[in-house]
Amino acid sequence: MASEEELFASVDALLQEEPQLPPPAERARLRGAAGITQARMAKALGVTEQTVKNWENGRSDPKPPRLEAYQRLLTGWAAKYPAPDPRPSHAPAAPQSMPVPETFTGPPAPEAKAETPPTPDAETAPERERPAARPATSRRPAKRRAAQLATDPRFPHGPLAVLDGDGSAYGTDGIVLDCPATTIPQLVEWTLKESGLGAPRLHKNGKDSDPLIVITEAAAVKFGLPERLEDRRGLRLEEDHPVVKQIIKAKWQLTRRGFGPWPRIYRTAQGRERQCVQLAILSWDALDGRSWPGVTEMEPADIARVLGVYATRVITPRGATAVNGLELMTALRPPTRAVRDEETGNWVSGYNPGSLGTEQMDPAPPEGQPEHPAVFHSGWTGGFLNEEAYQWVRPVDLLTGEEAALPWAIGLDLNTAFLAAAARLTVGLSAPDHFHAPAFSPKIPGCWLVDLSHIEVDPHLPSPFTPTGVRPTGPAWYQTHTVAYAQELGYNVQPLEAYLRRETGAYLDPWHDRLKTAYVDTLADLGVTKDLDDAAFLAAMERHKQVDPAMAAVLAAVKATVKGGIGKLFENPQGKDYTAGDPWPAMQRPTWRPDIRAAVISKARVNMHRKLTNMVKLTGLYPLAVLSDCVVYPSPGQSPLDFLPYAASGKPQPGGFRLGPTPGLAKLEGVQPMTWAVDLMEQGLNPARHIKGGDAVLDEGE
Repeated sequence: MASEEELFASVDALLQEEPQLPPPAERARLRGAAGITQARMAKALGVTEQTVKNWENGRSDPKPPRLEAYQRLLTGWAAKYPAPDPRPSHAPAAPQSMPVPETFTGPPAPEAKAETPPTPDAETAPERERPAARPATSRRPAKRRAAQLATDPRFPHGPLAVLDGDGSAYGTDGIVLDCPATTIPQLVEWTLKESGLGAPRLHKNGKDSDPLIVITEAAAVKFGLPERLEDRRGLRLEEDHPVVKQIIKAKWQLTRRGFGPWPRIYRTAQGRERQCVQLAILSWDALDGRSWPGVTEMEPADIARVLGVYATRVITPRGATAVNGLELMTALRPPTRAVRDEETGNWVSGYNPGSLGTEQMDPAPPEGQPEHPAVFHSGWTGGFLNEEAYQWVRPVDLLTGEEAALPWAIGLDLNTAFLAAAARLTVGLSAPDHFHAPAFSPKIPGCWLVDLSHIEVDPHLPSPFTPTGVRPTGPAWYQTHTVAYAQELGYNVQPLEAYLRRETGAYLDPWHDRLKTAYVDTLADLGVTKDLDDAAFLAAMERHKQVDPAMAAVLAAVKATVKGGIGKLFENPQGKDYTAGDPWPAMQRPTWRPDIRAAVISKARVNMHRKLTNMVKLTGLYPLAVLSDCVVYPSPGQSPLDFLPYAASGKPQPGGFRLGPTPGLAKLEGVQPMTWAVDLMEQGLNPARHIKGGDAVLDEGE
């Protein structure tokens, strides 16, 4: 029997333990009784709204010092709002161990009897018993989500899950599933047969999205994967690695890219049913911090929220954001559709009008590059398109004393300028045909050999015909939009040659529409909406990244998807062992289309020059420098409101730069002293590059 001293020591130990929180359901009840939203509580405690949700559904608890602050808050509310008697005279007591998640707004379901058969959800994705601190999430949130969002019944638990080290798979909308797998083949089997994960096709002629399992570092160790990839060049496991052997032994296959940060594991499809699972290994840098800022440091539930929103608004991630951008094009414009064979009456796969088809297409010689087999072996020496984004700085000797005396240099950045250029953009769908001395038509996509060196341009502005802004010196190849702009300026253009495409279409329209909606909706989630006036817009943009880091990460990923998707249309050969004239993997896909990339960039650069010219007409201001979608102006004040053109009514003047949250409108990128900008210009450096904090140019194959 314990002595009095031993009992007192045990009691003292209990008293010294960390303060205990009330059950998760009581935490939510107290906050609701006080009339405080989760967002307001999150701001007060310096956490995200999702973290508060995790505290209130029992998936996690706060750590010191937030634990003591949260405990103090709940204790104060408990004194003000005591819990009502849960046992009315006409009803039995409700079980305290069954908290209703916040996402379920209906009345609690009655406790099931032992003989009640399990629901389909419970059969397909069983959940493990969890301690009181982390109770298993009810199936009811998934059912309500299905009813509310009309989710495909084949995928009741959303497009993806984030797997932690203890077998908990965190899905979208707060769903937590139990994953018993201990090997990668078991994980693939569970995902396809039990998880209820996946997403329906984005086009009736397309394919469903494969389920995505994101593997945290702890889960990777559990599956026998290395914490970091030793092969930093190939970015894949060796073929004799035990995990790869497990996959092969279980009769699964890996794609040509092997088992890298984004491995795809599959078996040959049975009929219409695909057997494929996409994995993402977080500790192998699957989520690049530039495209997904801060995501890898988040809790699994928060990672699932970020990726889930992106999957819903854009596409289920299949690789880097550049890969997603390209995959989205194909998902929205599938290359094939079912057509009836007139001879047999059977349905067969046929070309889907408006798509890029299933076969690679050789570029016209000036649209390609010297390494391309079709160009290399033809001996082409006629020059190449140079449709790239602006990298221009005004010569310092063209600065006026009045400009140099202004105190500030302000950078304006066009929101997703390349996305805006993709809107209603007609591109070629067929192979190029060669023409000599053709009459120019702005409606025909292609490249034209024409001399634009005779066109006079204001030296205070960049030339609209070259990415450097320097006036051309003779005939050169230009994309249709560049030549059309010369005609718009009033000059006669007489092409010497052209490579043109007879079949055309607005291939990028659905891609543009989906990404534009994703961008605008995500900005709205961060408090940047279309109804804000310019002053309120600037204020909202200044704080939008702090409103919700998770949604800010989604916004960054959407922007990277646009830029990377366009860049990947012209992906270069890679590897030090590459030999010119040999084919490389990227050029062998139908979406390797340098002519489409050139059309987007040409239109974006022309749009920029048009705005620069209109700003001179409206305000008399000339830019100091331009870098892709960013332009720097001298300003009398620290706000764009000090120099942008406004009518007497206060409304923005059309034609110049306008502030706003939609693609093609501008936002404030940065403010620096004018002396700082002049110093950089004198050194031959671009102030726009430094204001943006990095390279803003759309690189080939980015």
